[in-house]
Amino acid sequence: MRKILFALMLLPMLAMAQTVKSPNGNVSVKFSLDNGRPVYEVSYKKRAVVKPSYLGLELAKTKHASKGMEETSLMDGFVVAKTDTSTFDETWKPVWGETATIRNHYNELAVTLNQPATKRNIVIRFRVYDDGMGLRYEFPQQEELNYFVIKEEHTQFAMAGDHKAFWIPGDYDTQEYETVESKLSEIRGLMKSAITPNSSQTTFSPTGVQTSLQMKTDDGLYINIHEAACVNYATMHLNLDDKNMVFESWLTPDAQGYKGYIQTPFNTPWRTVIVSDDARDMLSSNLILNLNEPCALDDVSWIRPIKYCGVWWDMIVGRGTWSYTNDLPSVHLGVTDYSKCKPNGTHSANNENVKKYIDFAADNGLDEVLVEGWNEGWEDWFGHSKLDVFDFITPYPDFDIKMLNEYAHSKGVKLMMHHETSSSAWNYERWMEKAYELMNKYGYDAVKSGYVGDIIPRGEYHYGQLMNNHYLRAVKEAAKHHIMVNAHEATRPTGLCRTYPNLVGNESARGTEYEAFGGSRPDHTVVLPFTRLQGGPMDYTPGILETQLNTWSENTSFVHTTLVGQLSLYLVMYSPLQMAADLPENYMKYYDAFQFIRDVAVDWDDSKYLEAEPGDYITVARKAKGTDNWFVGGKCDENGHKAVVKLDFLDKGRKYDCTIYADAKDAHYEKNPKAYEITHKIVKKGDVLKLQEAPGGGFAVSLIAQ
Repeated sequence: MRKILFALMLLPMLAMAQTVKSPNGNVSVKFSLDNGRPVYEVSYKKRAVVKPSYLGLELAKTKHASKGMEETSLMDGFVVAKTDTSTFDETWKPVWGETATIRNHYNELAVTLNQPATKRNIVIRFRVYDDGMGLRYEFPQQEELNYFVIKEEHTQFAMAGDHKAFWIPGDYDTQEYETVESKLSEIRGLMKSAITPNSSQTTFSPTGVQTSLQMKTDDGLYINIHEAACVNYATMHLNLDDKNMVFESWLTPDAQGYKGYIQTPFNTPWRTVIVSDDARDMLSSNLILNLNEPCALDDVSWIRPIKYCGVWWDMIVGRGTWSYTNDLPSVHLGVTDYSKCKPNGTHSANNENVKKYIDFAADNGLDEVLVEGWNEGWEDWFGHSKLDVFDFITPYPDFDIKMLNEYAHSKGVKLMMHHETSSSAWNYERWMEKAYELMNKYGYDAVKSGYVGDIIPRGEYHYGQLMNNHYLRAVKEAAKHHIMVNAHEATRPTGLCRTYPNLVGNESARGTEYEAFGGSRPDHTVVLPFTRLQGGPMDYTPGILETQLNTWSENTSFVHTTLVGQLSLYLVMYSPLQMAADLPENYMKYYDAFQFIRDVAVDWDDSKYLEAEPGDYITVARKAKGTDNWFVGGKCDENGHKAVVKLDFLDKGRKYDCTIYADAKDAHYEKNPKAYEITHKIVKKGDVLKLQEAPGGGFAVSLIAQ
């Protein structure tokens, strides 16, 4: 009897609020139950970041396989069974990254909840860092919760005000949008003009947005909502109740409308909130990476950052083609005899052209050459008229795969493989092993994969659970063959590159190719580091120095930066995979400026964000891996920016050979984009550089230790 009375007395105590703070005490997370519903809230320096917000999952009304009963949602009816707190502090070394080491330091609260009506248990785990927090749902294996289907996840983020937000529309298939900057209350009115004609957003709410979502409060707090470690789960979007300023998670559905199929034990991805009163902290945060599992690969010696060029830009602009012929009525593997087809004369992946790029790479210290359009099937690939357009192993007649790889290796260069799946994921999985074996045979160590078009089987989306599993399966299989992966049109990254560092790049955003399709606004690349790059690096393909495309093609578009602004992107848009994307002949026209692309590193021991404001400007200094050399880059929007670079990060008592690539006084991304100045000087710790960035411009600086 005494034990029963004690237990009854204990239940109200367990239902009381539990609070966990970050190691420095700035971030505080409080958990409680509201009549059996889980609630949490977040504050930063005693200022509200996330007001009391509900947690829970709604289960689909499917019949229980063993008991013939309908599922009961994991939304309410909970009591607190147990709470555990702990502290964790480690320093780990990334295989590649912005810094040589990363500290993973957090305080943790794990709340075990019991639902008496069903005898089910779940755990809600909070990890609180000095720059934010992550939470996830955990489902231990148990008799009453073995397999279930998610109808919807209801994780809320109640905002404390009508914040300024940097957002793109909710879309299950693409992130290739320009960011909209507005108040939260204005999203509904701006949504129609923001979505693209082929967007799947029509099935989504008129206030649905994608993560990573960057916001700024009226009183100067920077808040970012995203997710980490999205494994075997659908990608999360956010629906906004714009009357109450409450975001709620909205998972990408499958073809039947379900959001996830779960077998316990299981952990959901982390739902993350990064917060600071300094915008620079948003860019230097490692919270997303830290919430992922440590490296799963025993041997990482074969993984390396890459600087590359490629047969790509003149096809994007429209001068060259991926396809070999124009007279092919249809394409089906094993049927078409390309040797009997007339070449179209514009196929870019031909032996002579590829050798030109190999020579250029060898002469300029570039590691690899990407070749797109090398393999049969491009004549009839878009729209999926066939499920098996590509086999990923058969080259066109004018691409001698053996000769070209031998030629590249003789020059100290490698070719980079290209696998366009045309979103026929199952066809790719059928051929994946043979495709990777072909790469091993000829010495390829990196592949750019693509997922253009509607997913086959039809009805699935790029960001659903099924496709997220496919992307990760490709990375895991590639690792077995010592192959690095750069996936385009895949789901947005959530820090999985920590666990699988052969995932050296993703696109998953509006990249440089859009400069040939009408252009992106000058502020585009000073928003992406706050949003898309929170989850991992992007293969943005910068370095277009001939910004006026009509000087060498019939394309009337122009790049919406200055020439020097393009140089800055090698620092501002962090990636271990950086492309010199322009044509070799265009680099010869601006060879003195191209020198910076030749010199700049792609792997770093240290990074310091010196100036930052979302959508306005970013200035960052990075120390090249294994050296005492630093590189500095600054990029701004259409308003220009005067950067003040204090060289306090240099070694005391040492001199540096400083080369400054700056916009000329009359430079302007529209009116005079290729006006630049290069100056040289000797500098030391404590010196200050004052650099005027033109509208749409930037600057780049190399600091070579003497």
